[in-house]
Amino acid sequence: MRRTVLSCLTGFVACLLLSSPALAGGHKPADFPLRVHIFRHNSHSHYCNHVLDGVDGEGRANLFENGEPRGFDYAYRCGDRLMNSPGYETYMARWKKKDRTLEILSPVMGKPGAMESCELKVEMKDVAYYKHGGTVDTEPTAVFKQWMEKHQYDPEHGKEEPVMTTPGPTGANGAQ
Repeated sequence: MRRTVLSCLTGFVACLLLSSPALAGGHKPADFPLRVHIFRHNSHSHYCNHVLDGVDGEGRANLFENGEPRGFDYAYRCGDRLMNSPGYETYMARWKKKDRTLEILSPVMGKPGAMESCELKVEMKDVAYYKHGGTVDTEPTAVFKQWMEKHQYDPEHGKEEPVMTTPGPTGANGAQ
């Protein structure tokens, strides 16, 4: 009996120590110059002894690098659940392996100022994603870039809320 309890406790402690929050450490936002806007994702949660051990899934997002938007599809395994970007907000990011693996920082719920890292295995696209009528659609990056300039949207420089101009036709967008 004692051996069983000790074995369960050891397993529980191992799960806690190997979870991403323990491994994520303190990250410096200045080391994450890129921005990622997550449009959609799916996920599957994994538990160890009734404690969340990790979440994996896939999704679609845009990367903002050197003022240029670029869409990508991704797969991930993180210590906690990802969330779609609300509105036009973005996650801080950096390349781990150029055009293959991005690391993003996401806030830890209930711990103001705390961040957790998550790696995304990416497949870069030659288009940008945007939301239109509740669905995610694509358009040429040059068209999305024009929309960014027109609306002064530049998430790499803290401008995460587009400046709305006079109404006109939507394409890239009147959308997110």
